[in-house]
Amino acid sequence: MSIDSLNWKILKLLQSHARLSNAEIGRRVGISSPAVSERIKKMEDLGVIQDYHTSVSPFEAGYQLKALITLRAFMGKLKPFLEKVKTYDEVVNCYRITGNENIVMEVVLKNQKHLEAFIDQLIVYGETKTQIVLSHVVKNNPIKPLK
Repeated sequence: MSIDSLNWKILKLLQSHARLSNAEIGRRVGISSPAVSERIKKMEDLGVIQDYHTSVSPFEAGYQLKALITLRAFMGKLKPFLEKVKTYDEVVNCYRITGNENIVMEVVLKNQKHLEAFIDQLIVYGETKTQIVLSHVVKNNPIKPLK
């Protein structure tokens, strides 16, 4: 699907504030609310818009640590890990990557003891490296049109 400039304007608004009404989006981009609704539905059907979600602060929810953990899987352990990782409550995001490591996970943890216990669960699958997140520099930057 080729995304026209009007759809990009709608996407920009939705990425910055997903709770805007179709009427408000229409006012801002210069089309009717039903036209906005039709365009959004088409972009959802085509997979351009994948989902909507609420961002929750892990720190305000009681977690003290956010970390990035990479895993270099042992021989024969990658496939079992790919199933097991889906069951971990600590994992917010998980990516299969290229390079020396196979996996990078973004995790939230209660404290250092929780981190230690979580790593103990991971080391049966491979070698881990952990980086503690201090702050966000760029967060949920919107996808922009290709130039």
